Amino acid sequence: MRKIDLYIIKKFLGTFVYAISMLAIIIIVFDISEKIDDFVEKNAPLTEIVFNYYMNFLPYFINLFSALFTFITVIFFTSKMAFNTEIIAILSSGISFRRMLRPFIISSTLIALVSFLLGNFIIPETNKTMMEFQYTYLKDDREVKNRNIHMQIAPGTHIYVETYNADRDLGRRFTLEHFEKGELVSKLKADYAQWDTATGSWTLNNWVERHVDGKREIITTGSKKDTTIALTPKDFVINLDDLKTMDWWDLRNFIEKEKLKGTSNILEYQIEKHQRIAFPFANIILTLIGVAISSRKVRGGIGVHLGIGITLTFSYILFMQISTVFSANGNLQPAIAVWIPNIVYGLISYYLIRRAPK
Repeated sequence: MRKIDLYIIKKFLGTFVYAISMLAIIIIVFDISEKIDDFVEKNAPLTEIVFNYYMNFLPYFINLFSALFTFITVIFFTSKMAFNTEIIAILSSGISFRRMLRPFIISSTLIALVSFLLGNFIIPETNKTMMEFQYTYLKDDREVKNRNIHMQIAPGTHIYVETYNADRDLGRRFTLEHFEKGELVSKLKADYAQWDTATGSWTLNNWVERHVDGKREIITTGSKKDTTIALTPKDFVINLDDLKTMDWWDLRNFIEKEKLKGTSNILEYQIEKHQRIAFPFANIILTLIGVAISSRKVRGGIGVHLGIGITLTFSYILFMQISTVFSANGNLQPAIAVWIPNIVYGLISYYLIRRAPK
């Protein structure tokens, strides 16, 4: 590694850390001004505000804006190098343009790796503390499935609940069906099912059970019956921020569990899974585009480069949003929807690098 590599890496990472730190301070100031009334009204302790909320908010913020600020950083200091004819001096010394890209790729790969670790392992843990603070002092976005609930709780075992009362842990018009090789083997119906916290089981009231053995049926009835099934009141609760608290392994296990249940919005979880892998690559792709655009000295200097660069960045973000919407509401596979922007803009970066000054 040459001195010029260390020089570019130092400029790259130093400018990135400085820029995103300044924006983080600004965002925190505005966030405090917006939430100060809630903090005072709920008597939120200062230590919890600082350490449980804002200290855990920073990793999420840094990862969210990492690609954008990586791009702005590259545009800013590379344009400055081009304006000071440093790029010309580097190329004139016998270093090829591709060789000059090495420190840029090293720096952006390091940021991409940090972004991957943040999004898949660190942020889910910090979000748990941050969201607990939000539920206590700011908001509670938990929702409950309460009507016409269909769920597969094990292979071939399905439950149906007409209405569910989360406050009483009570499900009305409860049905439990078991199938083998596509044929109904047993069906258990009850007027309502009550969760017993002491035993960790469901108490069925006014139940009717039907067993099918070929052409023979056995029907039994009763007023009360305790049954243990792979279902708890938590399965009826939807936390809108659940995905943000799941790490790499938890998210994959959750998706498999939801597939078994037959959850209708499984695509949203799959999109989240692929985005956590695809998003860090945006740092590398946007870095290459930024170097290709800003390495040429033009009239107007940094302003022109920033204008072109920010336009490309926001078009990339817009492209990603559109493709994920098509996946969530259409027939586009989540993996394809998430990776299409990276592929398209990867080709754009290749074209721009080929056209860059050599």
